[in-house]
Amino acid sequence: MSNGIRLYSAGPLSVIALLILIGVVILIVPLLFLGIAGAAFTRLGFQWIAAVAFILLMILGSFINIPLWKIRHDTIRLAPYGGVAFDNLSAPPADSGVWETVVSLNLGGAVIPLALSCYLLYRTYPVVGPALPVLVGTAILVVAVVSYFTTRPIKGYGLRSPFFMPGLAGLLAGLLLSGGAGLSAGVIAFVSGTAGTLLGANVAHFRDFRNIEVSAISIGGSGTFAAVFISCILATLIA
Repeated sequence: MSNGIRLYSAGPLSVIALLILIGVVILIVPLLFLGIAGAAFTRLGFQWIAAVAFILLMILGSFINIPLWKIRHDTIRLAPYGGVAFDNLSAPPADSGVWETVVSLNLGGAVIPLALSCYLLYRTYPVVGPALPVLVGTAILVVAVVSYFTTRPIKGYGLRSPFFMPGLAGLLAGLLLSGGAGLSAGVIAFVSGTAGTLLGANVAHFRDFRNIEVSAISIGGSGTFAAVFISCILATLIA
C-alpha cells in the first residue's frame, strides 16, 4: 500500500483468461440470439436453417441501399457579411446552390421482408382462402396509420419510428382479424408489420423528405429497420 492506495498485479494467465471470457461472451450472445430467433421463425413453416439465413440476410442487407431517385432542393446560401449595418451599397453576397437528397430502398429492411411477405401470402392463401387479402389489407392499413402518427421527422437525422409500436399493432391486428393465434394470425402480423411500417413510417412521410435536411433517406433503413425487424420477430409469437 502506498499513500492509502492498494495496488494489485495480475499475471499473464489472468489477463488471457479474461480476454477469452470476453471473446466467448461476444461470440455466444449473437449465436444465442440467432438460435432463438431461428426457432421462432420455424412457427411460420420455415426450416431452422432457412430461418437463420433469412435473419442474417436481413441484418447484412441493412447495410445495402438501392438508390431510387433524387430530390433537389433549391437553396440560397448567405456568405458571412462584415459590412456596415444599413449599407445598401454593400449587400451581402448570395451563392445559390442545389442540395440533393438521395432516396433509396434498403435491402435488409424493405426488399427481403417484402419478398418473404409475398412468399408467406402465397403459402397461406390456399389455407385461409379469398378472405386473406381482405384481412391482410385491413391489418396493413391499421399498422400504417399507427406508424405514420408515431414516426417523427427529425431535421438533420431523418425519420425515426418507434421500435415496438408497429410490431405490437401488427400483433394485435393479426390476433383480432384472424380470431386467435395460429398460422394465419402470424402471417397477417408479419405482412402488416412489414408493409404497414414501410408505408406509414416512410412512404406516407414523403412530403417531409424535403424538410428534414439530410443527404440520403433509406426506406426501411436507419430509423425504420429496427421497427421492421422487431415486427417480423413478434409475428412469430402468435403463429
